[in-house]
Amino acid sequence: MYSVVLDTNVVIAALRSRRGASFAILHRIGQGWVPLISVALILEYEAVAKREAQRLQIPESTVEAIVRAFCFVGRETDVHFRLRPFLPDPGDEFLLELAVAGQADAIVTHNVRHFVGVERFGIQVLTPREFLRTIEGEGI
Repeated sequence: MYSVVLDTNVVIAALRSRRGASFAILHRIGQGWVPLISVALILEYEAVAKREAQRLQIPESTVEAIVRAFCFVGRETDVHFRLRPFLPDPGDEFLLELAVAGQADAIVTHNVRHFVGVERFGIQVLTPREFLRTIEGEGI
């Protein structure tokens, strides 16, 4: 079972399209992979997804169901240290810290270039398509 930190942009991509890899990953939550979660990450998912849902005219209940799924299936991970500054985008630092604290196999994001160098922590950075292939057993 892969443990993964899912960047918020993957959740938003899943809201925008039911045809992409991001939606397929969310549809398979808990099947071959477990999300690492923290209070900060869940709050970010909720805030950003509700904003996007309003823009896309998607019911707020859809976002609430997604957040509940992460809370139900996810493995809450406490972060007791900081690695900052390490990444070019300070807004992504908490994702790296969560991944390191939870010994994640990967960070899944559409912004791979924002996570250059995290391999030194033993964590892969994968696009949603690459991760989907991984959990489907196709490898990368």
